[in-house]
Amino acid sequence: MICKVVGEVVSTHKNPHLAGHKLLVVQPLRLDGEPDGADLVAVDAVDAGAGETVLVMREGGSARLALGDDDIPVQAVIVGVVDRIDLLPEEA
Repeated sequence: MICKVVGEVVSTHKNPHLAGHKLLVVQPLRLDGEPDGADLVAVDAVDAGAGETVLVMREGGSARLALGDDDIPVQAVIVGVVDRIDLLPEEA
């Protein structure tokens, strides 16, 4: 899913498997850039920053694979920073 980084989660006490991972709040977006649904927390695997548009994988098993930790309690992970989205024109 395409999302925008809208915040950061600061947690001094968390699951040991999350140690060293940055947690960001992301807002899902429609392809036209408009918000689409509720915010969620995602583990940042690409050093994304505030306001950036990112690619989020939202499936626990795949998210754990992307982070290389089968035991990490995660459901969403940021796997890319989006430079741009080019949509094909609709056919008439």
